[in-house]
Amino acid sequence: MEIYLVGGAVRDRLLGLPVGERDYVVVGGSPHLMIENGFRPVGRDFPVFLHPETGEEYALARTERKKGRGYHGFSFETGTGVTLIDDLARRDLTINAIAENAQGELIDPHGGRADLAARILRHVSPAFVEDPLRVLRVARFAARFRDLGFTLAPETRILMTEIVRRGELDSLPPERIWQETRRAFSTTHPEVFFATLRTVGALGVLIPELDALFGIPQEAELHPEIDAGEHILLALAQSVRIDSDPVVGYAVLTHDLGKAKTPRAFWPQHPDHARSSALLSRTLSARLRVPNDYRITAELTAHWHLEVHTCLDQSIDQLAIWIGELPYRSRAGNLIQALKACEADFRGRPGYESRPYPQRPFLEQLFEALRSIRLEPAEYDWPLAEKKKQLNMRLYETIRKVRTHCASAS
Repeated sequence: MEIYLVGGAVRDRLLGLPVGERDYVVVGGSPHLMIENGFRPVGRDFPVFLHPETGEEYALARTERKKGRGYHGFSFETGTGVTLIDDLARRDLTINAIAENAQGELIDPHGGRADLAARILRHVSPAFVEDPLRVLRVARFAARFRDLGFTLAPETRILMTEIVRRGELDSLPPERIWQETRRAFSTTHPEVFFATLRTVGALGVLIPELDALFGIPQEAELHPEIDAGEHILLALAQSVRIDSDPVVGYAVLTHDLGKAKTPRAFWPQHPDHARSSALLSRTLSARLRVPNDYRITAELTAHWHLEVHTCLDQSIDQLAIWIGELPYRSRAGNLIQALKACEADFRGRPGYESRPYPQRPFLEQLFEALRSIRLEPAEYDWPLAEKKKQLNMRLYETIRKVRTHCASAS
């Protein structure tokens, strides 16, 4: 058996980046030989094995043949006759189709090193169009490597557009769409992921709620960028500077979806868009099967972001009304994430990128103080109405104290 290091580990080392997971391809092997050598089989669709000591993945060299529509429409062939060149030919991008043997020699049949040097994302072969998931993967690589100057090859963009035109994206399982989207939020430029999807027509298929925002005007005094879709991209760019947590990025993505539902007669204003944004966020989360933490933070952000932005100008009474509705005890973590998303929303406008956002530290301190409000032991026996009244009085008093403290500190 011949064993080669392949894919991301080779690519990232050549780029001078930290190497994470290492994947290997085995040429001339068989399931029987792998198991005989202590490897543990884990692959469902094709033979993949875990090394008995390192736990790293070793896959038998294979070829792929398209036999049906969609992401799962492939048959795989493995065997001692499948070569390394055969295996590399089925990969998506040239920069991911470089192998390294045990002596450190590189095998690069598709010009991956040249494309690394030229900073180009280019497909390996016309078979690229057979796997619709590659549209999302390439968009994610564009986001991940934007700081290194990588751009998408025009011919690859054409093939991505062709995948969309054929309707192949319709076959992608929601879990795979979400997996790639979630990973995009952890890149340094998540906005590039969504912009790339839109360029090839995929955004309207995968996340039509977001695609519908492009072309929707906003008030120029508040949003110099005017376009609601462009605002989301600018806010996403700011979100990773505040916190790389993908939960925050997802909340930024969905916080203004309701603006696409505003009747044209109201443009460029968007009355009640917060409520409709929260509803659309819930619909999107359900369709993509988004985890609860993401869903809850996104809905909190969409529903309350206008109140958060104006909190320092509100009276004690106004603050108490809406803050009393927030789950600052049961969902403290989600509220903190939502405040970060609100800050990204504020900064996602030309000229606002470095402006102070005192709303976030004020509300963070307030939520922390509110979580300490408790009834005294003797008060637990009071009638319910009296207990509510007492807690409400302490809510008002806490808001007053924190506001005074923040004002004196500033």
